[in-house]
Amino acid sequence: MNTQRPTATPQAIRPNRIAEVLLADRHSVPLSIALHLIPGALIVAVYMFFAEPLVLKLGYPPFLAWAIAMGVALAPPELGLLLWLGRRRNGRFSLRGVLHNTGKPISRGKITALIAALIVWMTVVSLALVPMDNFFYNHFFTWIQYRGAGGSATTYLDGYSHNATLISLALCLPFTGFLFPLIEELYFRGFLLPRLPQLGRWAPLFNTVLFTVYHFWTPWTYLSKVIFLYPAVWLVWRKKDIRISIGMHPGTTLLMATVGTLAVLFGVMP
Repeated sequence: MNTQRPTATPQAIRPNRIAEVLLADRHSVPLSIALHLIPGALIVAVYMFFAEPLVLKLGYPPFLAWAIAMGVALAPPELGLLLWLGRRRNGRFSLRGVLHNTGKPISRGKITALIAALIVWMTVVSLALVPMDNFFYNHFFTWIQYRGAGGSATTYLDGYSHNATLISLALCLPFTGFLFPLIEELYFRGFLLPRLPQLGRWAPLFNTVLFTVYHFWTPWTYLSKVIFLYPAVWLVWRKKDIRISIGMHPGTTLLMATVGTLAVLFGVMP
């Protein structure tokens, strides 16, 4: 007599209407706008009501407060949503079918050269446009009350001791330099951008502009961000290869964050 018990099978995950809408091949424009902008609003709220008071009380620059706000309101909502959708779709934590533009259609040699060129583009253009950012801040955005607000990225560090600045940069380096930009690319270019087929060739511009507006904490940099980000977003849309923007965005921020941290460490920057 066979007394072997039947092998248990994983329980199927019940359909979820929200997940079905989000995993559809097409998002409506209003839905896409909300998905682009809500994380940015959450980041500002966490900064204003929690991170800034905490960090300033401890005597550290507001740069660290923004990193904390992103750790609370960027990583969990964006990556958490992607993982939740992956579990709803696949029955496990997997991004298969959640992210698109992951087929790696470009050869390794071409993608390496393309990413290197885009890193140079983003670095040079973003630095060259700092005077424009300062102009927009000084003429239109001085009313913004964020501590350390200003056209230059270093204003969030100005006026603090060498040790406080160095500790803030070192703590933030792996997060603001690499992890957070990586999550942004997975969310904005791997999840949101491909679900706008109805916009045709306007999809990359739509995605770039909304990603720029999502940075509510630096509205004076909107134009410069569109200029130096759009080529990579367009190429991801055109070539259907998310490695392009992943290489450029986290690659550039990691490079610049590392150089900035080393400059403070060795006294090149105060």
